[in-house]
Amino acid sequence: MKNEEISALEVSFNQLAETLFQKKQTDEHFTLKLKCERSQFTRFNRAQVRQTGCVADGWVELKLMQNQRSAYHCFPFTGDGEVDWQQGYQALQELRQEVPYLPTDPYLVLPTDNNSSHEVHSGELLSEESLVPMVLESVSDLDFTGIYAGGAMIRAYADSSGQKHWFASDSFTLDYSIFNSQGQAVKGDFAGSEWHQDSYNAKIASAKRQLELLSRPAKKISRGQYKTYFAPAAVSDLLLMLSWGGVSEADIQQGNSALAKLYRQEKSLSPAFNVKENFKLGLVPRFNQLGEIAAPELPLIDKGILVNTLVNSRTAKEYSKAANGANGSESLRSPEISPGSLSTEQILPNLDTGLYVSNLHYLNWSDRHTGRITGMTRYACFWVEGGEIVAPIENLRFDESLYRFWGENLVDLTDFQEFIPEVDTYESREPGGSLVPGMLVEDFTYTL
Repeated sequence: MKNEEISALEVSFNQLAETLFQKKQTDEHFTLKLKCERSQFTRFNRAQVRQTGCVADGWVELKLMQNQRSAYHCFPFTGDGEVDWQQGYQALQELRQEVPYLPTDPYLVLPTDNNSSHEVHSGELLSEESLVPMVLESVSDLDFTGIYAGGAMIRAYADSSGQKHWFASDSFTLDYSIFNSQGQAVKGDFAGSEWHQDSYNAKIASAKRQLELLSRPAKKISRGQYKTYFAPAAVSDLLLMLSWGGVSEADIQQGNSALAKLYRQEKSLSPAFNVKENFKLGLVPRFNQLGEIAAPELPLIDKGILVNTLVNSRTAKEYSKAANGANGSESLRSPEISPGSLSTEQILPNLDTGLYVSNLHYLNWSDRHTGRITGMTRYACFWVEGGEIVAPIENLRFDESLYRFWGENLVDLTDFQEFIPEVDTYESREPGGSLVPGMLVEDFTYTL
C-alpha cells in the first residue's frame, strides 16, 4: 500500500472520530478501534499457484459507555468519510438504545488519558508480478505447499478523551510445508518487512536436507525421559502457553495461573531464562484497547524470577494494582526470550544422544497449577546418537512441567534467535510474533 493511501485512510478514521466526539452526549464515553489491511494472498500446492488475490478489508469497533454500562458494535470501514460516518452514526444510535438495558459493570474503565502516537513502518515486499517466481524459484522440484500473506496492516484507536493512535506496518509471512513421497513433511516459515531472496533460499536448502533425513526408516521411541533440543519454532509454541493462564495478573489473582508458585516465590526458573515484552521490535502497536501505551520494554521473567505480570486497567481497578498497558486478555503481544551461549555447531554434539524436535502441536495445560504442559511432536523430529541424526521419529506425546524444562533441566539456550511470526488469517491478518532461541533440555518427559 502506498503512503498516500495509508494517509487517506488515517484522515478518514480521524474524521470519523472527530464527528463522533461532536455528537456524543455529556455523560457518554466511547472508544473507536480500527483493524484494516491491504493484503496479497497466494496459496501454493505442489509448487503451483492454487489461489491468489488481493484483499482490501477494514472493520471499526465502536464501544459506547454510559452510567457504568457498555456495549459495542462493529461495522465495515471503507475509507470513504461519508459512508463511514453514516455507518458510525447508525451504530451510535443503536448503542444508545441498547446500553440503558444492560447490567452495570463495577470494573468498567473509562478512557481518561490524552496520549497520542503515530508509527508507520514501510517495507520492501514482493510485487504481485514477482511474488510467484521468487517463491517457487528454489522449490520447483519439490512438493511445496503454503500460503503467502503480505501487505499493509493498520491498527488505530481514538476515544472520547481525545486520544489518537495510528500504527501501520508493511510485512509478509510465508507459512509452508515440503513433503516427501511418503507424506512426511518439513514445516517452515519466512517472514519480515523486506524479502531477502538469499535468506529464503537458505531456509529452503535447510528444509531439503531435513527432508532427505526423513526418508530414512522411522525409529519408534519408548516412553520415558530424553535429552531434547527444541528448535525456535517449538520454543515459541511453549512460550505462547504463557498467554493462556500464565503471565496475566487477573489469572494470578483468580488462582488460574501456571506461574502462581513463581509469583509466590515458592519456585524459580533457571537463571539463564529471561522473558520480556519488547515493543522496540516495532512488530505490533504499543497501545491497547483503552489507548494506553505500554513501555518500550517490560521484563517479565528476569534470571528465572517473575518480576512483572501483565496488568490491564480493568484488573488494576479490581485488584488495586498498577496497570502497565496490557491488552484486554493480558496476553503476550511482542515476547522475546533472551539468547544463551549454544552455537549452531554445538547443538548436535551437546545433545549427543536424544531427540531433535523441530515443531510441536496440540499444546494444552495438563495440570495448570503445577505448570504441566502436554502436546505432541510434529514435522521433522529426529533421534540423535553420538551427535549425529540417525532417524526420524514417530510422533510422540509429551507431558512436562515448565518448572523443569525452563528450570533445573534447562541446559542452555542458543546464541541466535529466530522470529516466529503470527500467521493467523482466519478473520484478518494478525501482526506480531515471538523472537526466541532454541533450547537444550535434560530429561524431558514423553508419555506415549
